[in-house]
Amino acid sequence: MKKVSIIIVTIAILASCQKKKEEEVYASSLDAILEEPMAKYENIHEPIEESKNETQTNVDNEEYAPLIENPFELTKNQPVSTFSIDVDNASYSNIRRMINEGQTVDKNAVRIEEMVNYFKYDYPQPQNNHPFSINTEYSDSPWNSNHKLLKIGLQGKNVPMNNLPPSNIVFLIDTSGSMDEDNKLPLLKESLKVLLNQLRPQDKVGIVVYAGSAGVILPSTSASEKNKILEAFDQLTAGGSTAGGEGIELAYKLAKENFIKGGNNRVVLATDGDFNVGTSSVANLETLIEEKRKTGIFLTCLGYGMGNYKDDKMETLADKGNGNYAYIDNLQEANKFLGKEFAGNIYTIAKDVKVQIEFNPKYVQSYRLIGYENRKLRNEDFTDDRVDAGELGSGHTVTALYEIIPTDTRSEFLPKETQLKYSSNNASKGFGDDLATVKFRYKKPDGDKSIEFIKEIKNSNSGIESASPDFKFATSVAWFGLVLRDSKLIKNKNLSAVENLAKEGKNRDSDGYRSEFIKLLQSYKATQK
Repeated sequence: MKKVSIIIVTIAILASCQKKKEEEVYASSLDAILEEPMAKYENIHEPIEESKNETQTNVDNEEYAPLIENPFELTKNQPVSTFSIDVDNASYSNIRRMINEGQTVDKNAVRIEEMVNYFKYDYPQPQNNHPFSINTEYSDSPWNSNHKLLKIGLQGKNVPMNNLPPSNIVFLIDTSGSMDEDNKLPLLKESLKVLLNQLRPQDKVGIVVYAGSAGVILPSTSASEKNKILEAFDQLTAGGSTAGGEGIELAYKLAKENFIKGGNNRVVLATDGDFNVGTSSVANLETLIEEKRKTGIFLTCLGYGMGNYKDDKMETLADKGNGNYAYIDNLQEANKFLGKEFAGNIYTIAKDVKVQIEFNPKYVQSYRLIGYENRKLRNEDFTDDRVDAGELGSGHTVTALYEIIPTDTRSEFLPKETQLKYSSNNASKGFGDDLATVKFRYKKPDGDKSIEFIKEIKNSNSGIESASPDFKFATSVAWFGLVLRDSKLIKNKNLSAVENLAKEGKNRDSDGYRSEFIKLLQSYKATQK
């Protein structure tokens, strides 16, 4: 009996050792998998952690955060509106891709402020110590009769290239399996070469890639060593799942190790946004990137591809990370964003730029902000320097439109009035000819305290016939966006009228971007017949 017991115990010990050995081999194999490029392990994914409050729209596996159109507000009840500027233009080029490919345009992909801000406007350079000028224009709304539009435009100061500070740029490149398409990694490499051609010998470049696990493939290197940098680009291949969170951590670490005090320190993330290993939910990415922005390192997000494009994650990263966001659908777009507009998109001249406007109830019965749905701020956030807002680059223009229902005007869109017992109606007090007072706050790129200045806007009765070409063109772009979103707050959705207004606003179009918009509009109109 003793012999049998000893045999049983021995077998149990051997089985236990074998199991332990198998676990060690499995762990070792898993480590090896995570260290490989993972081209042959494309189907290995950890579960995607999603926030309970996240809502997404999926079209062909593309994801867009839902937007609810800004409503009209009664001036007597809420005379103040506050928002963060937005210099992103990804929405326009993404919509252009959808229309050109014959896809249905997802209305949640339509962010009207990004469509309007894709185009430059003829605003004057600042003439004071502030880094941007303020420009306003008030005229008729073409989509709702008897309504008006107020255009507010900012023009960032043009800083000559030789006066720009040295750059410390880290390229964070997605080389996962989802990037293995012609309009993704190959286009990405050509795009970054465009950016590289803008850099000077005093600028530095590092490259971090991520696919399964992240790694540095080029330490911080002088931009004068272009051949060395180009060789690193050319060696990039796609394969594996996407350890986006780990890549972000490593890119910021490399940027911080080579931080240039008083310089332009920036991570340039290039991806289709398809994070599916590690930190992947929008909520988790938001928390991560909010922490990273405290380092003083800015962020530029470049989106590529279609079919599984994750717009919601890209926008979150740019919005929360002191950054900007572009969608690169072709090399022409890369040349625009990273070539012609390089300084504006890479060099920040003012950060946390906020706008707050107070409307005069004598002239404004009701108003609404066109677009900027995910950039609205609480009124008390305007003076709170802890609250993040948008960044303005060298030479950037930013435009916002408010639709206004003037006093004594009948409109089916006028909100029902709430009778307030304790609030006085200030309309009887006059306030002269002020339509509104607009305030701006911003910080210097390396500053922590906001600077404020104020501009008063006078009431006028000019019709759209006498409006500037910029007013007409910006309005036509916003109008097209409202049609694409199937807005319930506009009556006139005639695309021919939109096209005619765009043509009136074409003006000088040396780069051809306005002409391209008109052709895009015509192409879309042809599909609606």
